[in-house]
Amino acid sequence: VQLVESGGGSVQTGGSLRLTCVASGNINKEYCMGWTRLVPGKEREGIAGIDNNGGTAYQDSVKGRFTISRDNAKSTLYLQMDNLKPEDSGVYYCTTMSCTVAGEYYFWGQGTQVTVS
Repeated sequence: VQLVESGGGSVQTGGSLRLTCVASGNINKEYCMGWTRLVPGKEREGIAGIDNNGGTAYQDSVKGRFTISRDNAKSTLYLQMDNLKPEDSGVYYCTTMSCTVAGEYYFWGQGTQVTVS
């Protein structure tokens, strides 16, 4: 399994970024895909997830501002992040995860840094 993220960067408060993840390899189709975030001194936290039927879930802090989507034909996952806040800063990882057990993560990419100031 290989997950390659891109699209991070530095933006001002209120700005937008779009993260992209290209997936390859033998990904279990029963897994959900999503985005997790790491901030120094904190544990990995789930930001958004999407199942194979397009069902989505979001962390409360990003609801209404972030949108997760996927293009199965391109094996690509997206995270549109709008109205960004400084507390959204961190390293974002494209992640395969359990669709039923919160916080159960299986694989993730190298991450892409998001900095909001």
